[in-house]
Amino acid sequence: MTRRNAIPKAVFALSPQAFPEIFSAEAVARIRCHAALADTVIPGSMWKRHTRSLRDTEFLFSSWGAPVMDEAFLEKAPRLRAVFCASGSVDYFTTPALWRRGVRVMSARAINAIPVAEYTVSAVLFGLKHFWHYARLVREHRTFPIERPVTGAYRAKVGLVSYGTVARIVRERLRPYDLQVLVHDPALTAEEAAREGVQPVSLAGLFSECDVVSLHAPLLPESYESIDGALFKRMRPMSTFINTARGELVNEEEMIAVLAARPDLQAVLDVTSPEPPAKRSLLYDLPNVVLTPHIAGSLGGECLRMGDAMVDEFERFIAGHPLHWEILGTSPRQPA
Repeated sequence: MTRRNAIPKAVFALSPQAFPEIFSAEAVARIRCHAALADTVIPGSMWKRHTRSLRDTEFLFSSWGAPVMDEAFLEKAPRLRAVFCASGSVDYFTTPALWRRGVRVMSARAINAIPVAEYTVSAVLFGLKHFWHYARLVREHRTFPIERPVTGAYRAKVGLVSYGTVARIVRERLRPYDLQVLVHDPALTAEEAAREGVQPVSLAGLFSECDVVSLHAPLLPESYESIDGALFKRMRPMSTFINTARGELVNEEEMIAVLAARPDLQAVLDVTSPEPPAKRSLLYDLPNVVLTPHIAGSLGGECLRMGDAMVDEFERFIAGHPLHWEILGTSPRQPA
């Protein structure tokens, strides 16, 4: 327990290269208002060189490059109360020992979902305009096509595969547009679908009916390569497939075969398997494939939003207010 009137101690433990991208000078100053903050940024892989700083630490601020918080680590940080992780997954550094110790863990993974949703919404709208298709035709033929039909964003159908954090933000940001949003997620109840204004549908039905299909499923044993060639063959003429989730969810060999046979289709892939694709992969050559180098998540100035969110959470923690981003074991506590 913290001694009465004692100022709690805090440290940064993450990649020193990532630190200035995530925690601004203003964020650091806000932490210093509530805690005695060590001046050194501890690289996660080198925490054993900083046990003196860790032994009195109560609050740890981290991100990419966090130390694995196992029994050995916790033995050297016996007063640790809470971890504020300004990145996505916490799985790589949390351990059963951390949960048994009762250390509270906060994550910015819902904040990291925001730029992914923004990327997706942009790709959805470009897909409905057949943006890449016509840009390619203009470049190839060096003139404008006489006929240029588009689906457009008026009453088109957008399909979301899985309805987790990113998909929910995508749906919210599509509300200003007069679109029909279809969702495939077995966990989505009829009551929640009605409340969200989405139409539940089978996976095959989603690929068959939608003008744009966006993949947001988690990678589980049962979802590995679950998006196969049969689904791509069902896609509507001139429709678009977007993947910002995981490349392993897609059977890429079968997807490539369909895309090669169906030049009317468009694939926008921010993730692949492997990443990047092998040098000889046809994904580089197919004219109806757009590859981006895993840029949908937080990059550049977007990373500061994750750091700010964790400092906000720290201030709520210190004030005894309800927390927004606490992870309970392996399940996130949803924002109030």
